[in-house]
Amino acid sequence: MRVILLPGIVLPAEVAYGALMRALDPSVEAAAKDLEVYATPEPPEDYGLDLEIDGLLREADRRGWESFHLVGYSAGGAAALGFAAAAPERLASLALLEPAWAGNTGLSATELAAWRQQRRIAQLPDDERMPAFVESALKPDVPPPPPPPGDPPPWMANRPAGIRAINRAFEQGDIDPEALRRFDRPVYLALGGLSNPDQYGEIAKRLGELFPDFELEVFDERHHFEPPHRFEPDRLARSLESHWRTAAE
Repeated sequence: MRVILLPGIVLPAEVAYGALMRALDPSVEAAAKDLEVYATPEPPEDYGLDLEIDGLLREADRRGWESFHLVGYSAGGAAALGFAAAAPERLASLALLEPAWAGNTGLSATELAAWRQQRRIAQLPDDERMPAFVESALKPDVPPPPPPPGDPPPWMANRPAGIRAINRAFEQGDIDPEALRRFDRPVYLALGGLSNPDQYGEIAKRLGELFPDFELEVFDERHHFEPPHRFEPDRLARSLESHWRTAAE
């Protein structure tokens, strides 16, 4: 099985997926790919998900993979959805780990309110923005995870610009829901039971109504900042392998 894994907007792909890749069966040929938003020192002025789609196509072509399974977490999940809409013929299956965005068409009133909150958070001063974002992604009364110890790694320096660029792409872009409705390969979505249901739960609900072959798995003790690929990699690996076998039948 050939698999490309897309990370979120903060951790590099190898850091994000190291535990999961070690948990996968040796027969799985997995490639952790960084997001294109970090391919250059500064994101392009016209950055959008089309750059992520083009980057995925280049990666698959470079490896000689005509068809492959795609896994995406958070911002990488949004890019994976864009790819499924734009190039469905290249995918054997799609797996989503709490995608951060699923287009701007057909949002529920609850999801619209969650996005208005995200816009307000984006306007906060730098020292207030990240704590407010972390709190907004969690269920009420779920404590935020402690910050990592030590000094920030060098790759953190370009993360603020990348976050701003992908937020603009979400604000200005869209994903055709009818293209997702036509996607007939198996789709798996992992949802944290401690994540904000008004954001991630609503996205999962909307996608479940769009995709014809859709499976949802809830990880009760996980949330967006302690996701299953890092904190329950063995369980997620078995779920993904089952999902990929189903796609091959």
